[in-house]
Amino acid sequence: MQDFRSSQGNVRFGAFELDEDAGELRREGIKVRLQEQPLQILQILLEQPGKVITREELRKRIWPSDTFVDFDHGINNPIKRLREALGDTAETPHYIETLPRRGYRFLHALATTIAEASIAVLPFLSLSADPENEIFSDGMSEEIISALMQIKNLHVAARTSSFSFKGKHVDLRVIGEQLNVRTVLEGSVRKSGNRLRITVQ
Repeated sequence: MQDFRSSQGNVRFGAFELDEDAGELRREGIKVRLQEQPLQILQILLEQPGKVITREELRKRIWPSDTFVDFDHGINNPIKRLREALGDTAETPHYIETLPRRGYRFLHALATTIAEASIAVLPFLSLSADPENEIFSDGMSEEIISALMQIKNLHVAARTSSFSFKGKHVDLRVIGEQLNVRTVLEGSVRKSGNRLRITVQ
C-alpha cells in the first residue's frame, strides 16, 4: 500500500486493529486487554514493519535513562503478554519474530483503515494531438490535487502516488485499494483551437 496510515491513526493487520488515538487493540472489533508496555512495544514495532527493532532501542523508548529496571525481565514480560494477546508464539511467530541477541521484528502485512473522506486525482488524459496539451492536462490534475489538499479532514493521495498510474489501464477499484482511498477522480482534456472540453468523473 502506498499510504501506511490513515489520518485516524488506525492500523490493521490480520484480524487485529490498533487504534493509536484511543490506545486500544481490537480483534474483529472487540477490545483486547493489553497493558501499557506491551501496547507501546506493539506501536514501536508497527512503525517499521519488517525491520529489526533492537532491544536497546526498545529500552530507550520505553524506559527513561533515569529509570532502574531489570531490563531482560522488563522487556521479556511485555513481549510475552503481547504475544498472548495476539495468539502468537516465539516458536512459530505470525506477528512478532525474535532475533536472538538482536531484537524483534513485526512480520505481518499491514493495511490502513481507509478514511471516509479520501480521494485520489489521476492524471487527466490528453485527447489532443498537440503534445503541449499533455503538459496542460497534467497541470490541471496537479492544481486540483493542490486545491483538494487545502480541505480540512480530506485525505488526498500524493501526486507521486496518483501519477504512478499515468498511461496505465488499471481498474479504478484496484487503484482505490492501492492508494487507500474511497474516491478516484479521473478526467480528460480535449483542446481544439481556442476551445477546451474537459470531462471529469
